[in-house]
Amino acid sequence: MDHETRGCAGLVLAGAGGAVAVLVWAPRARVSVTGGFAGNHRDLSVLYLDLPLVALGGALLPVLAGALALRLLGRPWAAALVAVAALGLGVWGLTSWWTPYEQPEFMG
Repeated sequence: MDHETRGCAGLVLAGAGGAVAVLVWAPRARVSVTGGFAGNHRDLSVLYLDLPLVALGGALLPVLAGALALRLLGRPWAAALVAVAALGLGVWGLTSWWTPYEQPEFMG
């Protein structure tokens, strides 16, 4: 595998990782953007703070894991498997750890 092919594979992997991370993150952040019931829980900081961090993490994690695996293992197919596994674990970690803040409903 030559350097141009590896570079293109890295770009595709970064784009796919960023897209997958954002698509998994978006339904959880919907409450913060729309505000929930009567718009009481609106927090638009998820768009300018969390969204770029999620997209950047989703793009960098599989690329870095794949590059490390390629360096250590020397086999492109093994590096691709490691990169996909790293993306899967990263998305799992994101969905299990990150939950947008929701203020309690006023009951008075």
